[in-house]
Amino acid sequence: MSDQDILGRIQALVTEEHELREASGAGKAPDASRLKHLEESLDQCWDLLRQRRAKLESGENPNEASTRSVREVEGYKQ
Repeated sequence: MSDQDILGRIQALVTEEHELREASGAGKAPDASRLKHLEESLDQCWDLLRQRRAKLESGENPNEASTRSVREVEGYKQ
């Protein structure tokens, strides 16, 4: 998966998240489980992209980066 593929996936997830949130503004409650899944998937994509960029900057192969588990990514301290 290339950086462009990851960015495309991020864009698709963000679009779906916005649509879900906008629909809830019309008096309809958003699907909480779907929103949570979208947010977790976005975090995983951003993490993978950061890994790839860090590997490239340090002279490593960015294709060796791998998607981390939701538990690991969501456990990061900010």
